[in-house]
Amino acid sequence: MKTRIVILLVTSVLVALPFVKVFAQEAETTVFSVVNHETPEHGLPQGAVEIGRISGLPITNSMMVTWMAAVALIVFAKFATRDMKLVPEGSQNLWEWMIEGLYAFLEGVIGSHLVKRTFWFFATIFIFILASNWIGLIPGIGTIGWGHQTANGFKVDQPFFRGANADLNLTLAMALVFFACWIVWALQEQGPLGVLKELFAPKGESAGLMRVVMIVVFFAVGCLEIVSILFRPISLGFRLYGNTFAGENMLETMGTLVPGLGWLLPIPFYFLELLVGIVQAMVFMLLTAVFTLLICQHEEKDPVATEK
Repeated sequence: MKTRIVILLVTSVLVALPFVKVFAQEAETTVFSVVNHETPEHGLPQGAVEIGRISGLPITNSMMVTWMAAVALIVFAKFATRDMKLVPEGSQNLWEWMIEGLYAFLEGVIGSHLVKRTFWFFATIFIFILASNWIGLIPGIGTIGWGHQTANGFKVDQPFFRGANADLNLTLAMALVFFACWIVWALQEQGPLGVLKELFAPKGESAGLMRVVMIVVFFAVGCLEIVSILFRPISLGFRLYGNTFAGENMLETMGTLVPGLGWLLPIPFYFLELLVGIVQAMVFMLLTAVFTLLICQHEEKDPVATEK
């Protein structure tokens, strides 16, 4: 079971990478696209910086960190499971503790039935976001690259590396992957008619004129729910991007606030960002899990009514 979970986690990371590439290829046509260097910006640019091209595909500095995180997770997973033992120790113990802890936590949130179908995605997204956030805090990320000399020292204009989740292309890609999985899980659990019933059918028992009123009300509520569902990928992507981008801007500001103390002032905020990295990974995972539970949960029948 544990080996199968690890394989699914690794495969999921690999499957997610092409989505990042697709979004990066379209980055020049989006608002948060590859930055235009003709317009000076204060602080970090909102878009990732293109550092090269492979077969016409733009390679950005955020993609470099994305690949670093993916490779690091794959290598660690292979290393931790290379010699599985009944009594785990070392890296295997850490990996199993993390996987089993996440499984038990999600089982308490969405139930034992649904967690068996969806755990591979939720665990992968949590571990990947956490690894990406923490790798983005390594000294040199955002501070090594091309730049120019100023009165206050050397300023990096085109960093070679940028926090992966500080790129809207990646966060939206992950949100859209979840949206596609959400549709598949909903259809598998409820079926097409069941999904329509969950969205538009009146809940509870009523009769006569009140039944007609409830049908109209719940149909209107269902239409609003459709709008809410369509905006979920956008809110998920922007929430993760905004918090990560704000954290990087804060570290950048602290590093340049007082000349000569750029190495000291950001240190307390690095510890804060370590905590924020865990929180943002947990929030993204929990929101996607709850969204899945809301559409996939089955209405329980009243046992008293069943006996009658």
